[in-house]
Amino acid sequence: FNPETNDGDNATIENEVDIEAFKARISELEVEVKQSKESTARANAETYNAQKRMEQEADKSKKFALQKFAKELLEVLDNLERAIISVQDDTDADDAIMEGVKLTHKSLLDVLNKNGVEVVDPQGEKFDADLHEAVGIDTDADADIVGTVLQKGYSLNGRLLRPAMVRVGQ
Repeated sequence: FNPETNDGDNATIENEVDIEAFKARISELEVEVKQSKESTARANAETYNAQKRMEQEADKSKKFALQKFAKELLEVLDNLERAIISVQDDTDADDAIMEGVKLTHKSLLDVLNKNGVEVVDPQGEKFDADLHEAVGIDTDADADIVGTVLQKGYSLNGRLLRPAMVRVGQ
């Protein structure tokens, strides 16, 4: 050891500088790792949420895909009901024809029910503007009570396809 050269002190200072540089670099890397973990967690959460949204939208699309088709079938159902009523009023009508129309009507209703279409027949119920369309006043009915149903309403999986056309008591 030569005291004039102070090589030992320089080596110690260099080692301390290296250690401090390593500690600083380790701290930087720890911050980067933490940020990477947070970023990955956020990306996973966003992916999960997007997947859930897509599943919900697909379920909703499946549930209401038949809406337009079902709504168009309601006119056929209405015509069958009118035919049943007109044949019931006609005493000369053939019972076999009447039975066939009734069976066709029932079959169509069963198919619609299996696919989530339900009848909204509010006869005698309290008037609900969300489900019923008031088209007149029924003098024989109590106030705010549906007296006469002119046309049944229908819903598809809880969503209104067509409101019931009714006359309401005053």
